[in-house]
Amino acid sequence: MVIQKSGSVDTGHDTKEPIDEKPADAEIVSVMGSENGDEALELVGKERTQQFSEEYNRRLRRKLDFIIPPLCAAVYFTQFLDKTSLNYASIMGFPITGQQYNLVSLAFYVGFLIWEFPTVYISQKLRVAKYLGCNVVVWGIILMLQASTSSFSAFFALRFLLGMCECCVAPTLILIISMFYKKDEQGVRVAYFYVMNGLTQVFGGFVAYGISFYSGKAIAPYKIVYLLLGGLAILVGIAVILWLPDSPVHARLLSKEERIAVLERVREDQSGTTNKRWKKDQIIEAVTDIRTWLIVLSTMMTSIPNGALSNFSNIIIKNLGYSSRQTLILSTPAGGIAAVMTLFCGWYSDRFMSRMVPIVFALVPTIVGAAMLIGLNDSGQKGVLLFAVYLIGTFGSALSTIYAYNASNTSGHTKKNTINGMTLVSFGLGNIIGTEIFQPKDAPNYIPGKIAILVLLTVQLFLCYLLRGINLHMNKQRKARLEEEKARHGWTDEDVQKERERHAFMDLTDKQNLFFVYTT
Repeated sequence: MVIQKSGSVDTGHDTKEPIDEKPADAEIVSVMGSENGDEALELVGKERTQQFSEEYNRRLRRKLDFIIPPLCAAVYFTQFLDKTSLNYASIMGFPITGQQYNLVSLAFYVGFLIWEFPTVYISQKLRVAKYLGCNVVVWGIILMLQASTSSFSAFFALRFLLGMCECCVAPTLILIISMFYKKDEQGVRVAYFYVMNGLTQVFGGFVAYGISFYSGKAIAPYKIVYLLLGGLAILVGIAVILWLPDSPVHARLLSKEERIAVLERVREDQSGTTNKRWKKDQIIEAVTDIRTWLIVLSTMMTSIPNGALSNFSNIIIKNLGYSSRQTLILSTPAGGIAAVMTLFCGWYSDRFMSRMVPIVFALVPTIVGAAMLIGLNDSGQKGVLLFAVYLIGTFGSALSTIYAYNASNTSGHTKKNTINGMTLVSFGLGNIIGTEIFQPKDAPNYIPGKIAILVLLTVQLFLCYLLRGINLHMNKQRKARLEEEKARHGWTDEDVQKERERHAFMDLTDKQNLFFVYTT
């Protein structure tokens, strides 16, 4: 039997000073008799009483990998495909053009921005996966409705509602990954769903290319895109409702023993799982943490180019001198390059427990590509400029790594949700700005927009190193404080491990929990 029982753990020894009930140091938080802890306490309690073999944990992780990453990937695949459906429609007879097209692009992110905090609040009160699945079904219906109209006002309203439904996706997926996987496994698992951004570009390009051969008069080609993608979203939403677990405590596809094992796997990371109660002190800590605002700013630096390129990349390629049909097929390699970069950054992120360095890897090719598009604009070298367009797609991996950063560097359920919400609000605001940096008056070359991308991502390089430096400094301070506490309480290394385990599921924030270690 792989599971081994041990007796309950004594939290103190006669010869050693126990942890203070109300310590003078705010970093050591008493966990005695807490009523505000994680729901994981229902299954595993404050102290580890069961041990699982490495082989058992490996088999359990493989089982999780067959359930969670594929469903997360399906949701993200659907979301990005649906969000960028306008990009394909724009060269397939879409009736809205010029500044009205910009406004329709913008409407999605306005809905996204306005509804982000309400959706995070609602999701914390409900079963997160069920809430996510219902949103996917609803946005599939909304997407199909876009095939029923040709008016600007209707498209604007439907895109606005689409943004409201889709804004719950990233916070929910980040939260689920952080509940089921250890820190050194999260980067790759986030990459597994975020890689869909690149793969959807390949898939969507080929689908749109195939539809472009349709010559019937019964329905416009862009409407076929909306009906097809909307139907796919509804199927994915139903699958999420049925099979994606809300948390380790409520994972119906796992036995009770496996649910306990999942929680014991992540106990050491001190990140916890979920708590239905919103805590004011955790909100205050989130908004007063300088790292939160650096993540918000970094997200915006990435999201402005994303808002521009997700709606205008096909237009840029077409303006190089290609036909609409050629553009659809020529846009697909960019997705493949983006997918490879995302997987590489996810692997590197976990292999070296680094979150900021992979972002630099993702940004540099985009900066080079943007510089090529600006400097070689009048060269007439279509092949070189097309290659530059492919290069600028690598920056998307940066946002994947930011998501992994949030999952690994934030503890306390309310603080997690607050920071994830702020990150996605920044994402929405950045994309709103991004839809306006490629102005009709700058067509066909859009030089000001390309310069903006170059500048923004260069600034983000410096933000990455600043965040990395802050986390390294905080870990150094945390280590010194822990040594002081060991000496003050007379703890052995075994006592420290016991205290670390007892703090894991008390829904403490990373700053409240002395045993939390930041990933750089």
